[in-house]
Amino acid sequence: MAADTTAVGQDRFVTLGGLRTHYVEWGDEDRPAIVMLHGLRSYARTFEPLAERLAGRYRVLAPDARGRGDSDWDPRGEYYTESYVADLEQFTDRLGLDRFVLLGHSMGGTTTYVYAARHPERVGAAVVEDIGPGSSLSGEGAERIKREVANTPRDFPSREAARAYWRGIRPHISEDALESRVRHTLAPDGEGRWRWKFDLTGIAAARLDPDPARQVDLWPYVETLRCPTLVIRGGESDFLPATTIAAMAQRNPRIQTVEIPGAGHYVHDDAPDLFHHHLTRFLRSSEVLR
Repeated sequence: MAADTTAVGQDRFVTLGGLRTHYVEWGDEDRPAIVMLHGLRSYARTFEPLAERLAGRYRVLAPDARGRGDSDWDPRGEYYTESYVADLEQFTDRLGLDRFVLLGHSMGGTTTYVYAARHPERVGAAVVEDIGPGSSLSGEGAERIKREVANTPRDFPSREAARAYWRGIRPHISEDALESRVRHTLAPDGEGRWRWKFDLTGIAAARLDPDPARQVDLWPYVETLRCPTLVIRGGESDFLPATTIAAMAQRNPRIQTVEIPGAGHYVHDDAPDLFHHHLTRFLRSSEVLR
């Protein structure tokens, strides 16, 4: 029997907001679509192990957000939610995705809440990984990420030094996830240094911007979601409090929640089997994509 080549992610490009945007596609085009959105300092192929497991049943599409991976950097530094939502609106229009599942981790989760609330006719189901109202604004996790962004080294003398950096800020990361992160977030610069494959200066400026007009209150979007929504929390996460997801489920009965023990903020990395289990159970439920 021939191997299923659709399980291997194919690199593609599309122009969004005037920027050349890279995305990865797994699975046949005629299967139900899942769009996966990564977090602040992440990249499309962070979802590669998950997407390969889903490719036999779904078409999985994962873009590199502007300023990350193999997508163009934004010379205007517009690394804010409204820009990410606008990019997603163009992405789904260009690819003709009339009805799909939307999954987002952290920053991508914020985009998921906003897009799904604004486009209920297109999002059959939403899955959000470890972010909720208030997560990015205050609390231990928000302050940790601000510190990390502010103190991120501009480059490294070697690949091993880069690995040590990621291991230092994510001590429980698996070897496979660590290797993926180093491979897709750094590149040699030709002068013996390893530099980030994301717009460190622009992204840091946006993340640390104190302007309240740039902050997003997610509660109105959470409360108006009309699609079945699964919120997955890492049991060891410092970013999404258990009290927040309980309040979300109370305010909107379409929201289901699950907590995965032992996982931190990167649940899909820390507990891939359980993440896949809860995701597929949710996707196969009778309500999804109806």
